[in-house]
Amino acid sequence: MMNDALPRTTNRTLEFQNGSAIGISNRWQGGQYCTILTAAGIVGCGIYDLVTPAEFNQAIAIAKGTPANPLVEPEDLYDAKIVGITPQAGALGITLGMTGKEAVELMLQANQEPSE
Repeated sequence: MMNDALPRTTNRTLEFQNGSAIGISNRWQGGQYCTILTAAGIVGCGIYDLVTPAEFNQAIAIAKGTPANPLVEPEDLYDAKIVGITPQAGALGITLGMTGKEAVELMLQANQEPSE
């Protein structure tokens, strides 16, 4: 992937136990970010702000990479630990320290119809 022209954006459908989501990666010279987009909210990397989404009642959970191990592709979020959430994400059961994959599953579960 080092030969990919920059800037670039990619997206793909990701399958989880509780449904599917859209994985997104954006890269430019000297930077990148990744996201997993669900109908209920976003699990993303540390580039996301939490204050503004909280004000708009949005469910956002963020994980943070390091310069040595950046979060580049959406799959990199699966094992990354959640380090920040909006109150709306917390209301879905998302907590600090859980994995990004666990957070996505809770967001997907929130949009499932209750079975009767």
